[in-house]
Amino acid sequence: MTDFSLSPQTTPGRVVLAVPDLKRSLDFYQNVLGFHLYRQEGQVATLGAGQRDLLELHADPDLRRLKGTTGLYHFAILVPTRRDLAFVLRRIAETQTAVSGFADHLVSEAIYLPDPDGNGIEIYCDRPPETWRGPSGNLRMGTEPLDLGGLLAEVAGEDPSWDGLPAGTRLGHVHLHVADLEAAIDFYREALGLDLVMRYGPGAAFLSAGGYHHHVGINTWNGEGAPKPPENATGLRYYSLHLPDEAALASLCRNLDRKGIAYQNNGKGIWLQDPSANRILVGPLS
Repeated sequence: MTDFSLSPQTTPGRVVLAVPDLKRSLDFYQNVLGFHLYRQEGQVATLGAGQRDLLELHADPDLRRLKGTTGLYHFAILVPTRRDLAFVLRRIAETQTAVSGFADHLVSEAIYLPDPDGNGIEIYCDRPPETWRGPSGNLRMGTEPLDLGGLLAEVAGEDPSWDGLPAGTRLGHVHLHVADLEAAIDFYREALGLDLVMRYGPGAAFLSAGGYHHHVGINTWNGEGAPKPPENATGLRYYSLHLPDEAALASLCRNLDRKGIAYQNNGKGIWLQDPSANRILVGPLS
């Protein structure tokens, strides 16, 4: 039983990806998914929605794509309403962009697709939180077919022009490949202080802060003992978690010290990594 809980106001911040072709990635994220480009300096670009940074791309043409490692399974972009999700679906259809799946998770409705380098993306909207739990209080989370017709009906007859992802869009969660599920659960619960929301079959689990259905998903679907990716691989460089204030960060640091978990303080937050070498930047929202 964990003796520490991360602040319930904790939220995911942004995802940082390494890609080989910045122009190709920017075209996809801007023109297909509706991200807004906020800053670009050389081979680094920052994108988001409503002035909130969601995604940072670092480009290097020598990077190569690898499979079967730890790292990113997908990052999940949470749009404010079902209507917003319908606009995204319509745009994906208009651009004839390949998708990898659709799902009604009972707590949410989701579209899944890869970016040009195979990085997994989920775009989703939540159902009202009061519908997430059954009579006994257990989380009702599953995988059912998504009502595509009903979703598109949300924007039927509306102006075909689209301004991209709306203000209020944010990073809802990250889902990671790990090498050892139990070691990862122990880290995210005991060291980081997230709550274990549920296990999903023998190889996955979902954790969160503040009663959300999940802020972090973990799985061993790339195999138990999967290696970490080499430095020249495309994919996840790190993701961030935002805490409400300096007091919440200090509380986390005290817990990490008690547990003997190494971290580095950069003056604005701390760097650490889970047992599968997935890097995390944790700090107050600035």
